[in-house]
Amino acid sequence: MAAFVLVLQIAMVGQRWLVTNIRVFAAQSFLLAGIANTIAYFNHAPHLYIAAFLTFTLKAVILPVVLERLVRRIDIGQEIAPLVNVPLSLLISGGLTTVGYVVAASFHRPEEATSAANVSVTNLGHNTLAVAVSLFLIGFYMMITRRKAIMQVLALLSLENGLFLAAISLTYGMPLIVELGIFFDLLVAVMVLGILVYRIQETFDSMDVSKLSRLRG
Repeated sequence: MAAFVLVLQIAMVGQRWLVTNIRVFAAQSFLLAGIANTIAYFNHAPHLYIAAFLTFTLKAVILPVVLERLVRRIDIGQEIAPLVNVPLSLLISGGLTTVGYVVAASFHRPEEATSAANVSVTNLGHNTLAVAVSLFLIGFYMMITRRKAIMQVLALLSLENGLFLAAISLTYGMPLIVELGIFFDLLVAVMVLGILVYRIQETFDSMDVSKLSRLRG
């Protein structure tokens, strides 16, 4: 499932249609919820079921519906001219994925495992950490290179998905109160960003954030 999450992240980089990207993000979040459920079941971490439910409800259902309605309301279907073209962006994403695996390899210490079960857990953490770091790097890259505000919102959400994957795979989740706080902050942030996207569209007749430079005095 983590591998599919990474594939979907790279697919977002290569896709210009906004609604398609939103649905790809929803599928990615659905897989993350499945990963959280799997880890909760096999490691007896019941609080992860709550995190999985929140991930599914907020990221796979509510936020995609809200963002799709926003895209239809402002009537802009795709990003015409990203700062970096799609083929080069895909190559850069592949390079960032390689960096993610190199960084994760530096944390891999199989010799410290004392049993077969610990070795299995160590390998799980190593593989999912590599995917998590790759998600973070690719999401950050999308935030820098995409002009449309809605794509930057999706990049922020996918970046947070990388942090969530790292947390649940390495430590089996943060304390529940911390997870609830993060989900609430994320929901509020996306709602505020959604309002900002709509206001940018109203003012400039475009979601191109580069046009905000006109506001300089």
